[in-house]
Amino acid sequence: MSFVTTSDGTQIFYKDWGTGRPVVLSHGWPLNSDSWEAQQLFLAENGYRVIAHDRRGHGKSTQTWHGNEMDTYAADLAAVIDHLDLRDVTLVGFSTGGGEITRYIGNYGTARVAQAVLVSAVPPLMLKTDDNPGGVPIDVFDGLRAGSLADRSQLYKDLADGPFFGNNRDGVTIAQGPRDAFWLQGMASGHRNAYESIAAFSATDFRGDLAKFDVPTLVIHGDDDQVVPFEVGGKASAALVKGAELKVYAGGPHGITDTHKEQLNNDLLAFLNSYNA
Repeated sequence: MSFVTTSDGTQIFYKDWGTGRPVVLSHGWPLNSDSWEAQQLFLAENGYRVIAHDRRGHGKSTQTWHGNEMDTYAADLAAVIDHLDLRDVTLVGFSTGGGEITRYIGNYGTARVAQAVLVSAVPPLMLKTDDNPGGVPIDVFDGLRAGSLADRSQLYKDLADGPFFGNNRDGVTIAQGPRDAFWLQGMASGHRNAYESIAAFSATDFRGDLAKFDVPTLVIHGDDDQVVPFEVGGKASAALVKGAELKVYAGGPHGITDTHKEQLNNDLLAFLNSYNA
């Protein structure tokens, strides 16, 4: 298995498939790189080198006690990119991973970056605050924290069986497999890591980071996302990135990497192919 060792000794696991211009995939909470497998296989089979890593505390990476916040997540991503000496990279972030790649650009710039893609992503700021009145009330995130402490196994089942894939909507039936995969990946995360990541994805303000985007950017979001509402996430991010392209998936839930995989795969490939070095 392949690992990168960060400056604090954390082992970050990654999968490196295919050859060609590099694409780096950053996953959501409380998942790991396996959540990207459909996109990673498709893009690798279509001429790209696709790297997907497990965030610290998730999947096969070290379950650290500290560093469960966006600056460290971005530093870990930088460690992977630097270790593999990746250039002209397309960064693709889903949900919390969208925050990770946004903070990476905010902190490290775009010297190695050719394109950026935000998928169902948490920027610019999820939490409702005085200067973000349309955000999600803190009670929602406190509920996630309480559920995590009380019985996180059941919390992950409830998310997968309900809002994550939109299985709680009339007329929608999501197969058992993706729901089981969500639970399995969630339970592979460290308890403290996943708990602290709730604050990282909900309360981090990425507005300043988005202002530093100076590469072609694609924003993809479902308009029935019950986890990161479209108005809070994709619509707001696209408005803050100059020249960003916004694709809205009608009726799309949060987990479009599974529910809309063919559409997403094709949109990602078209965007990748649009780049001229």
